[in-house]
Amino acid sequence: VLKLFKLLHRTRQEVFKNDTRALEAARQKINEEFKKNQDETSEEKINELLKIGSDVEVILRTSVIQAVHTDSDKI
Repeated sequence: VLKLFKLLHRTRQEVFKNDTRALEAARQKINEEFKKNQDETSEEKINELLKIGSDVEVILRTSVIQAVHTDSDKI
């Protein structure tokens, strides 16, 4: 669980580099989800949550694109 937590935060830092608002929002969401489920004891539920977390990490790493305005009408 801790390994996934750290991996999500590292991925967040790479994906949202130089975007303080997105970095903070992602940090809060990751922490909120882990805190919400910290007392879970069911092995089946824990495995399901770990799978969801892993899927989220893959989606962040492969599907999120950061764009920068280079001109008033160009990104």
